Amino acid sequence: MRSENLAHARIGAIGKNNFGSTMKVIEYQGHSDILVKFDKGKPVHTSWQAFCKGNVRYVYDLTVYGVGYIGEGEYMPSLNRKDTPQYKTWSSMIKRCYSKRFIETNPAYLNCSVTAEWHNFQNFAKWYDDNYYEINGETICLDKDILKKGNKEYSPDTCVFVPESINKLFIKNEAKRGYLPVGVYLRSDGRKHPYQIIIGKGKNRINGKYKTLDEAFQAYKIHKEALIKKTANEYKNKIPLNLYEAMLNYNVEIND
Repeated sequence: MRSENLAHARIGAIGKNNFGSTMKVIEYQGHSDILVKFDKGKPVHTSWQAFCKGNVRYVYDLTVYGVGYIGEGEYMPSLNRKDTPQYKTWSSMIKRCYSKRFIETNPAYLNCSVTAEWHNFQNFAKWYDDNYYEINGETICLDKDILKKGNKEYSPDTCVFVPESINKLFIKNEAKRGYLPVGVYLRSDGRKHPYQIIIGKGKNRINGKYKTLDEAFQAYKIHKEALIKKTANEYKNKIPLNLYEAMLNYNVEIND
């Protein structure tokens, strides 16, 4: 078939890519140079072979754990074959909420979700650039439940970037403590004082032993809240104001 006749025959062809999105050939310049249009977004240059096999990328396909998509915009998921910081943080967030395998080994993330706005990588990446900061020698983490205690949804209103040293202050070890209140441990050799709390490190370490669960928890609450406030003031000029204020007002509760 002559090339002009072949082009005429193939323009208008409709297919589906490997994620089930409908695509249509709108230009055919040759076997390796065709233009494909999806329901929305800019047309995509590809080849006839890729079109026939469904190997055409569409920025609105739910390519990340069946939920996340790249979207249209300036933010790239990778540069020079390496994932960008924005994409690493975004894909990790999606994974924590929607990967069944991850949740099985990390049950604390059961029933967690990502707001629909952030299913689009472009929206999250812009928020990332607007809110990310660095502190020398510190790893900065994305947190969803310091600003809003008990929160299960990642969103612009509930998330904040946090130095890892601060983030660790709020780890509750829920899977390990069983029936015990937050921060309280059962001593294997303690008859008169069977309950224990351990807070801080080095010179600031507090290691207390108590007769009752209530005594142990009340001591933990006092020392833990004091440590969080102390840490907040140490970081006052380095962290966002909303994080600083949340730390100052943080209330340790027995059911945490």
